[in-house]
Amino acid sequence: MAVAAPKVPLAGIARQLVVSGLLSEQDAQQALQSSIEKKQPIVSVLVENKLVSSRDIAHAASQEFGVPILDINMVEIEADTTKLVKEDIIRRHHALPIFKRGNRLFIAVSDPTNLKALDEIRFSIGGSQTEAILVEEDKLAKAIERAIEAADASLAKMSEGDFGEDLENLDVGGVEEDKGAGGDVEVDDAPVVKFVNKCLLDAIKKGASDLHFEPYEKYYRVRFRVDGELAEIIRPPLALAGKIAARIKVMARLDVSERRIPQDGRIKLKLSKTKAIDFRVNTCPTLFGEKTCMRILNSDASALSLDMLGYEDHQKKTFLDNIKKPYGMFLVTGPTGSGKTVSLYSGINIINTVDVNISTAEDPVEINLPGVNQVQVDEKTGMTFEKALKAFLRQDPDIILVGEIRDLGTASIAVKAAQTGHMVMSTLHTNDAPQTLTRLIDMGVAPFAVATSINIITAQRLARKLCGSCKKPVDIPPDVLLKEGFTETQVATNFKVYHAVGCEACNGGYKGRTGLYQVMPISEEMKRLIMEGANAIVIGDQAAKEGIWTVRQHALKKVMDGVCSLEEINSVTME
Repeated sequence: MAVAAPKVPLAGIARQLVVSGLLSEQDAQQALQSSIEKKQPIVSVLVENKLVSSRDIAHAASQEFGVPILDINMVEIEADTTKLVKEDIIRRHHALPIFKRGNRLFIAVSDPTNLKALDEIRFSIGGSQTEAILVEEDKLAKAIERAIEAADASLAKMSEGDFGEDLENLDVGGVEEDKGAGGDVEVDDAPVVKFVNKCLLDAIKKGASDLHFEPYEKYYRVRFRVDGELAEIIRPPLALAGKIAARIKVMARLDVSERRIPQDGRIKLKLSKTKAIDFRVNTCPTLFGEKTCMRILNSDASALSLDMLGYEDHQKKTFLDNIKKPYGMFLVTGPTGSGKTVSLYSGINIINTVDVNISTAEDPVEINLPGVNQVQVDEKTGMTFEKALKAFLRQDPDIILVGEIRDLGTASIAVKAAQTGHMVMSTLHTNDAPQTLTRLIDMGVAPFAVATSINIITAQRLARKLCGSCKKPVDIPPDVLLKEGFTETQVATNFKVYHAVGCEACNGGYKGRTGLYQVMPISEEMKRLIMEGANAIVIGDQAAKEGIWTVRQHALKKVMDGVCSLEEINSVTME
């Protein structure tokens, strides 16, 4: 004998319809059971099964709860307001934000007793007050579809471009096997897939170094960093922020369901059989959702030519003389994004021959160098720079590259390796070459060890180059040039100073970047000063006596050569 299904307690709009005589108790029970099984709002089930009309439900609810009925077809829905709430919340609760007044968000619903919908929407938008507006179910369903279609159409339009590649089926390493990982977030929508692919391709085409996907309270934006400058590219619908973040996380093999902590991943985008671009991905939870930042890693080792980096002839000679020494330390310093890794890799590319054993510890490994043993540093697994360096010393190394000297442990091992017959290359974060020496001593490295281990320090910055098609000369009085740092001899040559104009071929008058360098070999006199405890100012004065340019002096030379504008070098260098 079949056991009857237990009765579901009648509540909310279902109970009111039974009390009003518009619905039988048996039909109400069946509708509630179906609503639970299908995870659908009760009103949607009633209308779909034609148990009660949308009009009757709305009028019954209006009389029972004292809520006026709104004809949503006669109201202009504010698109920016709709985009405040994610699509999955709108669909799950069948509730549509239609306009906002002050701090109060008005939500169109067909069941005013659905307090869970109002609470979740209020929570998702950061605590604004929510107020329900009663709308007939069939009209609300159509309005929701129109609002979502408009958002998708907007995104699809943003994805239009002149690329020949198939944007939806672009070969992204690892996506197929991980597609959908993490559960309930929809990430396979064609407009979202196409939009993200378009952003990646657009960034490559524009020569960007970074992409930023940023959610805010009232809008969502995508920015690219091109030639060191961030610029807003597009503002997708805010409602799709979650989907865009989820799609990128799937591409980078990250946990889609984890939104509370930062995550790091990597994407390999195959543009052709022979060309691939890597992206380093980082997600970070913010007040209004996850911000995603992507760094484009150009893994083409063939592009690592010292001639392309902007060194002057005498600087290049000093660089090459020291990179070929059999032991000692070769240090590169500068802020994040100043091209330190590229400078080191360019040097390694020169000395990477079959008779040399080269090992690198990096975080992350940005450029794949055939013939070089590259190790990915991972703090989570315990593979630190210090541990990697210790391991390298048991691997019969000739040259060791440490991505960054961050602490005394790494610095001490690097110094010892340099003193025992190995060439050690690494980076630090200091403002100029003399400060690097005092920074190591401040870390706890003995002055004698610093003086006897370091061969050369290169400090660097990146500056935007003027566009050769549109740059124009500008008259600047001699006294102003002297204040900028030019010598009287230089001013007397009457060199031309150019400024940025802007044309179709460039980005606001600039195109590409060049390096600005201070290449400082450690002389015997500098070693004596270091062991005597001299500070960075004294060492800098000695470098000047030896004819070593500061980064600023190199920048002024770039202005004299017409490569950079005075405004640009003033923004990246100072005395």
